[in-house]
Amino acid sequence: MHEKTGPLQKPEIEPGMDSGGAGKIWGEDLHYRALFEQTSECVFIIGLDFRYLTANQQALRLLGYEEYELAGMPASRIMSQDDLLGHESLFIDDESNLYERILKRKDGTTFPVEVSTSVVYNDNGEPAYIQSIAHDISERKDAEWVLKRHTQILSVIGDATARLLRSASIEIKIPEVLESLGLAMDVFCCAIFEINTFSEDPFVQVRHIWQRVEETDFDISASIGSSIPDLLNMSTGYFSSSGSEDQRSTPHGGSVDQRSTPHSGSVDRNSSFSKPTFAAIPINGNLGSWGFLGFFGEGSKLSWSSAELDAAQTAANLIGSALQRNRYEEAIRLNETRNRIILDALPDLLIRIDTNGYILDYSANPNHPLYIHRDMITGKEFSQIWPREIVKRIIGVANESSFISPCHVDEFRLPYSSHAYEARLYPISSGEALVVIRDITEQARLNEMKSDFINRASHELRTPLTAAMLMTELIQEGGTTEELDEYWHTLKSELNRQKILIDRLLIAGRLESGMMRLEIGPIDIIPVLEESLMAVKPIAAKGKVALNLTAQDRSIQVVGDKSGLQQVFINLINNAAKFSRQGGTVEINVSENETEVLIDIVDSGVGIPEQAIAHLFERFYRAKNVTIAEIPGSGIGLYIVKSIVEELGGTIDVDSVLDQGTTFKVSLKRFVSE
Repeated sequence: MHEKTGPLQKPEIEPGMDSGGAGKIWGEDLHYRALFEQTSECVFIIGLDFRYLTANQQALRLLGYEEYELAGMPASRIMSQDDLLGHESLFIDDESNLYERILKRKDGTTFPVEVSTSVVYNDNGEPAYIQSIAHDISERKDAEWVLKRHTQILSVIGDATARLLRSASIEIKIPEVLESLGLAMDVFCCAIFEINTFSEDPFVQVRHIWQRVEETDFDISASIGSSIPDLLNMSTGYFSSSGSEDQRSTPHGGSVDQRSTPHSGSVDRNSSFSKPTFAAIPINGNLGSWGFLGFFGEGSKLSWSSAELDAAQTAANLIGSALQRNRYEEAIRLNETRNRIILDALPDLLIRIDTNGYILDYSANPNHPLYIHRDMITGKEFSQIWPREIVKRIIGVANESSFISPCHVDEFRLPYSSHAYEARLYPISSGEALVVIRDITEQARLNEMKSDFINRASHELRTPLTAAMLMTELIQEGGTTEELDEYWHTLKSELNRQKILIDRLLIAGRLESGMMRLEIGPIDIIPVLEESLMAVKPIAAKGKVALNLTAQDRSIQVVGDKSGLQQVFINLINNAAKFSRQGGTVEINVSENETEVLIDIVDSGVGIPEQAIAHLFERFYRAKNVTIAEIPGSGIGLYIVKSIVEELGGTIDVDSVLDQGTTFKVSLKRFVSE
């Protein structure tokens, strides 16, 4: 029989041309049959009733059928069909028919093929049977699927990159990125987690997580727990498997199962599982590890190609870079905040200027006497804010054209300020410099007080010393008994003045260094006051000043130190007598309550100016009115008084009216026996 093939077209189908009749015709051409068996393609012969007549050995091996099993079987049981490949629809087109179809093996698995179908005609030009040549395209389809999946993953990564880089708050965007990655990688959970190794038993800490709604009860810690040692030992990635041991090594240092594609039918992703499969990829950055990027999949295996693993690693690197950038930005913000707080806390005024004298930046504590809001001063010329001659002194002659050396101005005053300042200029570069302005008003005042004290102390020491030397000379020259007694008394008095001043200086030094130790305990204050009065009486007698002690009880116990309290009250009573007018009275009044003992020393002397009261207890300070009146004193007595009283847990206050008198109020803790 001479047969020919042609494009499929709709012929007149006779009832006799079925699988049985065509099979008989097919078997008669043995030469064609031999060619049919030797071809490497899968060839199927189908009757006009769309039942298989036979197939070559390639096709039978691929499907797993014997020839007798396949013969007579409807084509629809083996090959998937659609509306355009059903019955008479084969003969509609005159052109060649080429389709992609799914073939089903005997064992139920499926695979994709590309099918070329044509009708074989007999000598009379009538259709004899249908010849279908199938080409297995599984590898091509797998490659297309991998490429599509990889493209999708890369698209997700690209989108995630854009979102993370555009976002001002990366922490908020990361869950969205995890969701996109999870959907692209076909997993039910995607998370960033860390393994805390500082505890005795390392445990998992989840930082960010996305999971499908139906899997909200999934416990990552329980899933990973047994794999923690492996995760810590593998620096490039770890892949678990709860299924078979059929695994292959990966370039990431872990293992991944032989991939299954949507066409292989080897994995049921919806099957139940007791322990999910997961992939953990380290997230690394320049600052160290940020933990792991974890993918948790259903089924017995998590199957990825090398390209997908590379994409997952890319995603991990991206997240690591984003987290690192976020950490850098947080560190920068923290440093800026810290530096700003430090600068604002400094008592100095900081001004950054350029060589043209323009203010580039400015920082000052709002309490600084020269404070101006930054917006009002930035960009202005330095000499517009301060007098030009002072600015020239601050910048220095050597820095007129470029900043090359530091410059220091010890002390200057501004026309509109009563404060004293010092300035230091530090070059930052040849075009910029930092000017530090410090308020040294207090330091200048202390220096002035020290200078005044040194002058007074020198005078105080020189006067008794001169008198003592004079008395020594007079004693050596001799005289009457009365004269010598007077000389000896004066010598002793002047030497005692020197001793008192030196003692006070030593006490002030010990108080300042913290070396003075008080033996604190219960003390009867009345005898201490009486002894203090006796010590001051000779000085009071010279000015005819009366000293009166008034107390509610004859014995009042306080918490104190006898020597220290004597220093306090001798100083206070001596000052009251010294500053009282001749013939005046000094009252020492003692009262008590449940917790305190109050001692008031009241005089009717020259009083203290109101502006001087705030500085009265500072070292070396003396009010202007007593300095003008040339009343002797060192200016450290009240400093010693206040220091001792506070060391004993008490307080001291002062009330004064100029030219009427002063009251010093000392409060001490009352001793209460248990």
